[in-house]
Amino acid sequence: MAEYLRRMPDSGDAFRRSSTVWSVLKLDPWLLSGLLALAGFGLTVLNSAVDGSNAAIQRQSVYLLIGFCGMLVAAQIPVYRYARLAPWMYLIGILALVSVLFLGVGAKGAQRWLSLGGFRFQPSEIMKLAVPLTVAWYLAKRSLPPNPKYVGATLILMGLPAVLIFLQPDLGTAILVAVSGFFVLFLAGLSWRYLLTAAGIVLASIWPLWSFVMKDYQRQRVLTLLDPESDRLGAGWNIIQSKTAIGSGGWSGKGYMQGTQTLLDFLPESHTDFIIAVLAEEYGLQGVLWLVMLYLFICLRGFWISYTAQSTYGRLVGASITLTFFVYVFVNMGMVAGILPVVGVPLPLVSAGGTSIVTLLAGFGILMAISQDKRQVN
Repeated sequence: MAEYLRRMPDSGDAFRRSSTVWSVLKLDPWLLSGLLALAGFGLTVLNSAVDGSNAAIQRQSVYLLIGFCGMLVAAQIPVYRYARLAPWMYLIGILALVSVLFLGVGAKGAQRWLSLGGFRFQPSEIMKLAVPLTVAWYLAKRSLPPNPKYVGATLILMGLPAVLIFLQPDLGTAILVAVSGFFVLFLAGLSWRYLLTAAGIVLASIWPLWSFVMKDYQRQRVLTLLDPESDRLGAGWNIIQSKTAIGSGGWSGKGYMQGTQTLLDFLPESHTDFIIAVLAEEYGLQGVLWLVMLYLFICLRGFWISYTAQSTYGRLVGASITLTFFVYVFVNMGMVAGILPVVGVPLPLVSAGGTSIVTLLAGFGILMAISQDKRQVN
């Protein structure tokens, strides 16, 4: 990590030669190509998951259009302005999360949305960007690696929104928001001594969390992970059906819109959290591998942009956004495959979504702003 932080700014020769349409638009063509390919692939899979429903495809297309427009806008903002906006964005996000607890709109036993003028949105999605931006803003101004005082303040910045999101309740998003801030802390040079201490605290907290904090349905999800057959028609239904769909697809799959688990409505949440089971059944393992390679391409490009960033702030934010994106993919695939508990994390840019798609693409807009930052410096 120290080498990552000490990296000197690029001379910028490669970018000084000529001005291209991409530099004028302030977009990264490689990253944009990967995202467009992923969005197109996702729409194809979603069309099968919703059995050709025009309404669902049109809704997803609108969200993607809004998201890509948001990405374009985010790419135009200089990186240093994000550092100035970060604490305000964080404060607004915290106020919105507190409002959710009292004024939020409920659905399926959770209270996660605010309704403004007929438009519903999840404030927790804002924190997926606000937390890494704010933690990076806080740490980038201080001597690194961070001392215990700075580590403590960072943990508060990460923990406060995570607790408020957990109370909604939304355990999956709470963990991911905390993880996005932790990545910034780790990349800032957090020593292994702190990491081992944190691991010890986590291990020591398992029993109190299990006994006094986790709700019954959350404990059931963990037990279902260990033995899904114990409740085949209840909590274990999703995992059993998703494993059946994945296994029945084999290498080449059953064919587009020919997945029986989806057509016969055996697979719950087939258009949201469990959509990759639809892909595996219809395209087989080779389809899943193509999707994984697409995700890896986007992640590698994101890491390269972060590594070549011209400021400590840009490096911390860029790497955190990319690592968090990787974790979204890993957690979703892990829970659908039955190796992680079901925590309600959608597959990025493939699952049906609204606020999550817009927030995700806005994050990639920030990455493009970071990639553009080197050209502005030179």
